[in-house]
Amino acid sequence: MKHRLAMVGFGGMANWHYDLIQRIDDLEVAGIWDIKEERREYAREKGVHVYESMEDLLADESVDLVLAATPNDVHKEIAVRAMEAGKNVVSEKPVTLCSADLAVMREASERTGKFFTVHQNRRWDEDFLTVKNVLAQGKLGEVFRIESRVHGSRGIPGDWRQEPEHGGGMVLDWGVHLLDQALLLFPNEKLETVYATLTNVTNQLCDDGFTADLGFANGIHVLVEVGTSNFISLPRWYVLGADGSAVINDFGRDGKIICATGINEGDVVPVITAAGLTKTMAPRREDTIRTEEMPWADSDIRDFYKNVMAVIEGKEEPKIKLDEVARVMRLMEAIFESAETKQVVKFEA
Repeated sequence: MKHRLAMVGFGGMANWHYDLIQRIDDLEVAGIWDIKEERREYAREKGVHVYESMEDLLADESVDLVLAATPNDVHKEIAVRAMEAGKNVVSEKPVTLCSADLAVMREASERTGKFFTVHQNRRWDEDFLTVKNVLAQGKLGEVFRIESRVHGSRGIPGDWRQEPEHGGGMVLDWGVHLLDQALLLFPNEKLETVYATLTNVTNQLCDDGFTADLGFANGIHVLVEVGTSNFISLPRWYVLGADGSAVINDFGRDGKIICATGINEGDVVPVITAAGLTKTMAPRREDTIRTEEMPWADSDIRDFYKNVMAVIEGKEEPKIKLDEVARVMRLMEAIFESAETKQVVKFEA
């Protein structure tokens, strides 16, 4: 079955979708609508059909799927209008600005019977899937802490992403991805506590970074951090267990696992550090540790749209469920609450 997708908004992310769809069987771009003439002209130069208006796009009976790839504050209006016009909808992330808006979008989906989902594409990041493999293998022993970070040094992009009225800021921009991943690490565990701080180093209007400590019912704490004024980046992932540690340094395959061999080191020889000596921080002997092979994961982001098409055809369940999206939205709201009150927020305790 051939599916035809129309895009509302044709900025950088929509252009990424366009290029991806060229590599997917049974899915084609019918055309785009953008309120900016320069983006409409760019689409024409690429040979993409440009609709005369939003109404023109929604009236195209050959279109069964609409992508909302606009600033965050208009996702709700676009999604609801498209579903009421008989179209299935993919919204870029974050789905909208608050839980109340998401409830309106979900109601429209239930009322119209149209499929509605969110492009949480970083569920397909291979570094994230590799961490899931590390946890599943159990080589680190009892895991007690996971750190997930993205660092940059350019501040917030100089567009609507730095304007709070459009849903700017790093919690909504990058946080929505990392928090979604964090919750998926332990999907059956309650998230009990949230403590967060925001930064405004390069932008005073909205957050240009944040740190959040997520305390799960299983005792594991996940530290999620986004920074845009970091000229030396810390590792993308750092996983700590009783018997070993794992690190992934970036989005590529640069990482390692170090585990204890089980050999008792006996008397530890102190080492001199700065102005003193220490046994506690002395390095382990080589025969008491071993390097394990990292269980690198492979994925294909085209599977997102393949699943969307299969759901529309009644063949599969959605890989991205709206209950999961709603949970991430509530978590982002808890992060803002914790940062404002300077208090630990009880989430699902």
